[in-house]
Amino acid sequence: MSSISVHPGGSKRQKPWLAAYPAIVPAELPPPEHGSLADLLDKSCTTYATRVAFSSMGKTLTYRELGEQTRKVAAWLQSIGLQKGDRVAVMMPNVLQNPIAVYGILRAGLVVVNVNPLYTPRELEHQLRDSGAKAIFVLENFARTVEQVLAKTDVRHVVVTSLGELLGPKGLIVNFVVRKVKKLVPSWSIPQHKTFKQILGEGARKPLQPPAINGSDIAFLQYTGGTTGVAKGAVLTHQNLLANKRQLQLWLKSAFELKKQPDVLNFMCALPLYHIFALTVNSLMGMSLGAHNILIANPRDIPGFVKEFGKSNVHIFPGLNTLFNALMNNADFAKLDFSSLIMSLGGGMAVQRPVAERWLKMTGSHITEGYGLSETSPVATANRFDSPEFTASIGLPLPSTEIDIRDENGNSLPLGEIGEICIRGPQVMAGYWQKPEETAKVMTADGFFRSGDMGFMDERGYTKIVDRKKDMILVSGFNVYPNEIEEVAAMHPGIIEAAAIGVPDGHSGEAVKLFVVRKDLALTEADVRAHCAANLTNYKRPRHIEFRTELPKSPVGKILRKDLRG
Repeated sequence: MSSISVHPGGSKRQKPWLAAYPAIVPAELPPPEHGSLADLLDKSCTTYATRVAFSSMGKTLTYRELGEQTRKVAAWLQSIGLQKGDRVAVMMPNVLQNPIAVYGILRAGLVVVNVNPLYTPRELEHQLRDSGAKAIFVLENFARTVEQVLAKTDVRHVVVTSLGELLGPKGLIVNFVVRKVKKLVPSWSIPQHKTFKQILGEGARKPLQPPAINGSDIAFLQYTGGTTGVAKGAVLTHQNLLANKRQLQLWLKSAFELKKQPDVLNFMCALPLYHIFALTVNSLMGMSLGAHNILIANPRDIPGFVKEFGKSNVHIFPGLNTLFNALMNNADFAKLDFSSLIMSLGGGMAVQRPVAERWLKMTGSHITEGYGLSETSPVATANRFDSPEFTASIGLPLPSTEIDIRDENGNSLPLGEIGEICIRGPQVMAGYWQKPEETAKVMTADGFFRSGDMGFMDERGYTKIVDRKKDMILVSGFNVYPNEIEEVAAMHPGIIEAAAIGVPDGHSGEAVKLFVVRKDLALTEADVRAHCAANLTNYKRPRHIEFRTELPKSPVGKILRKDLRG
């Protein structure tokens, strides 16, 4: 029987998911444990002082050291005149300097602006100008991009670091290889820049004046990917992120009921920390649990990643469908010992059934799929950890979270009908940075965020995404959803991955075009057509098939259909 609640508007809203909740997980969040992310950091660095918080390329950083280093960063930032609420950009991959800079910025009462290191000058200029960032931390590999736009922004303080700067004697070798052998550092010149070690030294001699930070203060400007236009900064408060961290911890209880929780959890952090998925699931949740995050600077180097995976007893592994798939196509990965793996978390894009089934067979671990966006800090829903079933859905809403499926006029739809997935909960952003009109487009009068994703909810409260509005293909008046086409293609043993888009067609308006990366080079177009014909109704079958050696992906590994459209 569905649970029914009354929302502030006065109308009744069904919550069928409550009957499917894990017994040990409360439907509503308990009172917050921490007043701010700085408070979380301070308590974790004291409670877990001797544990390793982060490691990178063999170098470890304990919680005590993290506390000391972040205090120095915070003191330095205050010493250069930055005031509470000022924005500071961080443009680094997964290296030790990343969490030190991020938590140092938060301790100073400042706002972190996460920047994709692979941005072009145009993209970087937009984000720095839009956010009004006054300082930036950047890895030297990307300093040339910063140099090209610096004069057009408000940035007056630049901290440049290198891959080897915090690695001790080994760092000299790392820097030599990166700079001279692999030539991965384009020439750059930024007068008055400082190195990471310089600001740590200066910060050590400066006092830190801990600012008063409350839950409603801004912690991050998390820019969206810009796939629907110019990138916008999702305003995430301290309480948004603390709430989502807490929601995830409560949800994890069911997983630890199944497998004994070790004294110290090891998180594999292959997803970039500048992305909201890893920021919350790896860094913040790991921090709260006193866990060890193993940082992978370049997860696209699959052989190197597999070696690192084999060195560690990995307990928790957040990843994307494409990453799970790439690992399983590496012969050495299949030889690893996965007995320590408690949970594999899938997000960022749909987890395909063939990938999930193969992963379970290879590792003994289910991929538990969740769903969210930058605007929801990010996790809004997740599947149960205590269920062996692959639901092919995004699961149930997290505690204190509501999902409502609505039509184009904002009306709630009955269970089973497809509409826009709308989300309400404490993890939903405060709005888009300095864009009230854009905020108004996505926030409803009763506090729901319009996700732009199309889906339906079943009678148990599980939600299934059918696709993004913009990705839907209209064939002779029928809606065709690329996720379905791609999942069917992935079932073929000769296909590594695939992506579907709509292309103009004089007869049907649009037709399906399928891009395929072959595992079996002998695979032909006729083979793909026969496979699709056996699994898809006529109007869903690809009319055009193109073989490629690889598909365009975001830095997180999400397939970029917009790039395939040209």
